[in-house]
Amino acid sequence: MRSWPTPFLPELPDTGTRPVVRLHDSASGGLVEVPLGPVTGLYVCGITPYDATHLGHAATYVTFDVLNRALRDAGHTVRYVQNVTDVDDPLLARAARDGVDWVHLADRETALFREDMTALSVVPPEHYLGVTESVDLIVADILRLCAADAAYSVATSESAGEDVYLDLARCPSFGELAGLTRAQMLVLSAERGGDPERPGKRDPLDPLLWRAERVDEPSWDGGDLGRGRPGWHIECTAIALEHLGIPFAVQGGGTDLVFPHHEMSAAQGCALAGERTFAQVYVHQAMVGYQGAKMSKSKGNLVLVSALRARGVDPAAIRLALLAHDHRTEWEWTDADLVAAERRLHAWRTALSRNGGPAALGLVAAVRDRVADGLDTPGALDAVDEWVAGALVAAGSAQDLDPGAPGLVARAIDRLLGVRL
Repeated sequence: MRSWPTPFLPELPDTGTRPVVRLHDSASGGLVEVPLGPVTGLYVCGITPYDATHLGHAATYVTFDVLNRALRDAGHTVRYVQNVTDVDDPLLARAARDGVDWVHLADRETALFREDMTALSVVPPEHYLGVTESVDLIVADILRLCAADAAYSVATSESAGEDVYLDLARCPSFGELAGLTRAQMLVLSAERGGDPERPGKRDPLDPLLWRAERVDEPSWDGGDLGRGRPGWHIECTAIALEHLGIPFAVQGGGTDLVFPHHEMSAAQGCALAGERTFAQVYVHQAMVGYQGAKMSKSKGNLVLVSALRARGVDPAAIRLALLAHDHRTEWEWTDADLVAAERRLHAWRTALSRNGGPAALGLVAAVRDRVADGLDTPGALDAVDEWVAGALVAAGSAQDLDPGAPGLVARAIDRLLGVRL
């Protein structure tokens, strides 16, 4: 699957020792270092392509873009992988509701997502893969689970074939990520795509690996599995194993993916690889609300990046509005967010249009430190605001100004925050 163009990343001068990137780990609850190794694997779960790209999506991918930039700036060689769930029950339901072909819907919304990511200056993944192009890979991993007696079949009256489930009893690390009670897991499983009431399962929480072919549903040749299509969680497991191996450095996504998606993906991966650790660090973007509820496709309370762009909103202002919020804290989008971002953008551009400004190496170091310290983007914006305020005051004074400072600040903001001025 084609991703989108890579934005230019300006070079920055050394400002002393590069900071170690530390992240808030959802599994441990602590602030942990990302180890500097030959390759730093970053996997961020992608969209199910309908109603793309709302600001909840955008907040997630901008957050992990800042992480990608911070890691690269700190000297990491990043291998970034992202999937697209281009066949799944919600996508098929939306296509049926709207009377459109599901393939056309997925292609259209994925193309729109690419346009939005380009506009928001998001660095694309090196590997950008849809489920429909990864079926052979997924089937091979499911067959390996079956051969290891870590999966089992359940008959269904809806198909001549059988559905296949993971046996969580073979996954001793299951539950370590989310830290939920069994009762909580059962509730969330039912709410988020699971089928805990399904007769014939060994454990109500066991996730679906392969859905046998149903009438009027897309299906693929699964070899010994029969015709059908992959379950949700196994797609990310298979793609991550293929392109990153395990354990890889960082698993990312929205907080709504902690359970069951990331928990199940990890359980499957560890069962396949014989490892206890799937990802070394889990980082999650908090939900963005609108009109009193979580912004979601099911509720329809969406603010779309494409709609804002169509109104003439500068994508840099959209990005600034998102960066102004800590990624771990839920917040609700209002018009005031955009107004504040546009004012900030105007002030920054005004300061950087001057012939000089205060010395800027300290600011570069401060922005580096802030993004490397738990992705503190609000703190990074505050640091730039402070320099901008000084530049605007100094422009009308007789003090000596550094003629190269505005250019250096612009490059730092571009490289580290993804805001091109």
